[in-house]
Amino acid sequence: MSENCDNNCESCGEDCADRKEQMDDFQLPPHELSHIKKVIGIVSGKGGVGKSSVSAMLAVTMQRLGYKVGVLDADITGPSIPKAFGIQGKAEGSELGMYPKRSKTGIEIMSVNLLLENDTDPVIWRGPILGNVVSQFWTDVIWGDLDFLFIDMPPGTGDVPLTVFQSIPLDGLIIVTSPQELVSMIVQKALKMAEIMKIPVLGLVENMSYFKCPDNGKDYKVFGESHIDEIAEKQGLKVMAKLPIDPKISAACDAGMIELFDGNWFDTIAEQLAKQVL
Repeated sequence: MSENCDNNCESCGEDCADRKEQMDDFQLPPHELSHIKKVIGIVSGKGGVGKSSVSAMLAVTMQRLGYKVGVLDADITGPSIPKAFGIQGKAEGSELGMYPKRSKTGIEIMSVNLLLENDTDPVIWRGPILGNVVSQFWTDVIWGDLDFLFIDMPPGTGDVPLTVFQSIPLDGLIIVTSPQELVSMIVQKALKMAEIMKIPVLGLVENMSYFKCPDNGKDYKVFGESHIDEIAEKQGLKVMAKLPIDPKISAACDAGMIELFDGNWFDTIAEQLAKQVL
């Protein structure tokens, strides 16, 4: 412990035993009937970069490979996972706990939209309540036996991401970004938060990286030149995937048919994740 320590571990970057002990004290156990091998957070420094669609397609990819997969929608004020998977009906519970809804291919889903009376009802809650809901999705939901639980995080570095980082034992983070110049600064913020919270970053995914013209087959960089390779090299990270602007993906999400998406963009990520459960 530093002689200047103020015991505020949340904002400290020092790697000391006392800090690690205090941070571990915040972690909550999952439901006693949940057995989850790996928990992966999908994060972004800002909204609008397609983090939820990446979360959904990554879950679908791992499910196709034969793994048991779940998605915890931690974006409480902007939940979109149930819509992407075409989930109908509401989550149910018993004296044992809450049960996630299951998608057409067997992916377990939990989201605040599965608890609201109407999907369009706004969630107008203060930060602490939002954080408590996310914690309950971990402690009170009976996920069963899962190889991977993907957590679709809200954008930014506010209350809810902090709650997830502190209370849920994450095995790693995947940061989703886009090619704009401004994003490089925002990615740095997400990386620094992960470093402070001592959570490993598995790599970066660039969404909306290019548009492949169906008429001539050429790739066009709609949002300008990418900077993700520079950021990754500077931070010693991997660029795990570069995803195109593809109207079919948006259409699949809107139609609740993301499980039918066609593309091999996540093959490299899947290989890396598969090694973690062997």
